[in-house]
Amino acid sequence: MRRIKKHDDVIVITGKDKGKRGVVSRVIDNSKVIVDNINIAQRHTKARSSDESGSIVKKEMPLHISNVALFNSQTGKADRVGFKVLEDGRKVRVFKSTQEVIDR
Repeated sequence: MRRIKKHDDVIVITGKDKGKRGVVSRVIDNSKVIVDNINIAQRHTKARSSDESGSIVKKEMPLHISNVALFNSQTGKADRVGFKVLEDGRKVRVFKSTQEVIDR
C-alpha cells in the first residue's frame, strides 16, 4: 500500500516550491509524483513548418515522493503517514500525529 496516492492533498517540504500545496495527479513507479501546478518547467519548442510557430510550453515535472508530505487539514501542517489494521481486517492509512484515518 502506498503512503501517497492519486488525488491526495500534499504539501512540498523541500526544493524551490517549498510550502506550496497541491493535489497529486499521477504517481510514477512508486517513487515520483506529479502535483498539479507545482514544479513547472518551461520548454522552448522549435517551429517545424512555415505555418507552425515556435512557442514556450509549460509542463509539470515529477517530484520525488520524499519531497512531499500529506497535508493534514485538521492541524494545518504536513504530517507523516502510518498504517493501521481495522477490526474488519482492512489496512488503512492514518496520520501519525492524530491517528485519524485517511482512507474511508
